[in-house]
Amino acid sequence: MANTVNDSAIKKLKLLFTIVDKPKGEFYMDVISQFEVNCQMALSGLGTAQSELVDLLGLNPHKAVILSVVREDMVEPIMETLEDKFRTIKNGKGVAFAVPLSSIIGVNLYQFMSNNRLGRENK
Repeated sequence: MANTVNDSAIKKLKLLFTIVDKPKGEFYMDVISQFEVNCQMALSGLGTAQSELVDLLGLNPHKAVILSVVREDMVEPIMETLEDKFRTIKNGKGVAFAVPLSSIIGVNLYQFMSNNRLGRENK
C-alpha cells in the first residue's frame, strides 16, 4: 500500500510552449509525447521577421506553436531533449518555455493530463 500513495500523489502540471518551423511540428510533437504527455495541440503561427529579411535569409516564417500539458517533474528532461534536438537537427531550431498551471477542474481531467492512470483505481 505504500506505493499507492506515491502513484496517486498529486503532481503539479505545466503548460509547455514549443515554437518551431511548421514542417518540424509533427517531429517535435512526437519527441515530447515520449515523456508521458497525454495532451498536446499544435497551432499555426507566423514569425515576426520582416518579409524582406525572411526572403534574404531563406527563413520559413510559418511556425508551429505546440502546447503540451506536462507534469512538472518531466519539464527538465523534456527541455534537455529539446535543447539537444534544436542543436543537432537540420533546420530544427526552436524556442521552448513552460508556465505553471494554477488549477484544473475535475479529477478525471487531472488524471488524464498528469498521466495518472492508477489514481482512480487506488481510491
